[in-house]
Amino acid sequence: MANYVKISTVGARPLDVDPGLEPQRVVDAMIKHWQGRLDQVLPDRPDLIVVPEACDRPANYPVDKLADYYRTRKDQVLDFFARVAREHRCNIAYCASREIEEDGSWRNSIRIIDRSGEVIGTYNKNHLVIGECEDGGRLYGREAPIVECDFGRVACAICFDLNFDELRLKYVKASPDLIVFCSMYHGALMQAYWAYSCRCHFVGAIAGPPSAIISPVGQVIASSTNYFDFVTAAVNLDCRVVHLDENGARLRGAKDKYGPKVRITDPGFLGAVLISSETEEVSVRDMVAQFEIELLDHYFERSLAHRHAPGHIEP
Repeated sequence: MANYVKISTVGARPLDVDPGLEPQRVVDAMIKHWQGRLDQVLPDRPDLIVVPEACDRPANYPVDKLADYYRTRKDQVLDFFARVAREHRCNIAYCASREIEEDGSWRNSIRIIDRSGEVIGTYNKNHLVIGECEDGGRLYGREAPIVECDFGRVACAICFDLNFDELRLKYVKASPDLIVFCSMYHGALMQAYWAYSCRCHFVGAIAGPPSAIISPVGQVIASSTNYFDFVTAAVNLDCRVVHLDENGARLRGAKDKYGPKVRITDPGFLGAVLISSETEEVSVRDMVAQFEIELLDHYFERSLAHRHAPGHIEP
């Protein structure tokens, strides 16, 4: 059945502060800053808000004072985002550096906050830039969890992560509904590639450059601009990617029966389309089964099996 989720991405640049400010005053300024940024999208009543990597790291604060700032901050900014999530009944993906109390080590993390203000999942950046570890004291994350939100299954990536197949292939196997990407780096074509290869929607919150929501066939659904660093759009997560080969008559059959209740989106030049259920009556899974529409991955698997069948490869 149609599963529309309203997503807001806020690509605010890091906040400039007076380098001489004491850490608690920086924390106070940061919370005020993010209240103002979130106020831009809260009227849209989003189901999910995504903010950039290191969203509460001041832009020009002395490096030797950052640790004191973070230790003063502790969970104050997290608690602020949790309060917003609770009061506005939305999920928030909050990305920041955090200290592990047990051993004093550091992580670069996304924490997913649910509508009640609880942290329901944490992702630690798997692929740090070397300097983050050697100079910043952060440790590489080990796991790539899928976070079960009330609207679907969410995977996470942070900045440099987008360059590594090791992480992407874990998500290909896990089949999330949405990838949340918090970053200082844009990633260019890699954003659409991750969306397509993982067959899921992708939302990027980038500190400065355009932030976008991308479909599983690599189309930009909505993007921030040079004038506005935020954007909100509703996406339908009840969708599947299928190849056009051998599916033409099957897709026409589904369209003939369901009319506007099924949407078939062609990005062009890809040979694959996105089929989505636009009704509460039947899921896209049931539509696909009813008309024996072959999913893209099944088609590729069948093609590979045919290639490797006896006698099909040249001597």
